[in-house]
Amino acid sequence: MVHHQFAALGDPTRLAIVERLARGPAPVGSLPVPTAMSLPAVLKHVRVLEEAGLVSTVKRGRVRECRLRDDALVAVAEWTAHQQALWSARLDALGTLLEET
Repeated sequence: MVHHQFAALGDPTRLAIVERLARGPAPVGSLPVPTAMSLPAVLKHVRVLEEAGLVSTVKRGRVRECRLRDDALVAVAEWTAHQQALWSARLDALGTLLEET
């Protein structure tokens, strides 16, 4: 699932949407986009974020509200922490090896 989340966050428009939703829910029509983008185009980005498990949407009347999922970035944070620990250990081992030679 993490690779889907990274792929979704790799797009600047989708990243801007997630950053906006981190402040609270918002109607899809009010989500930030870097250019004048049509509502169907914004909905496609939201759909990608939904499929990646980052956001959820609820339709209330004629308005589709979008919100960041509570557990949205937990997997990304765990993966990143694991990679940091792994590479820190590798770099420490390399430093030790270089000091010995």
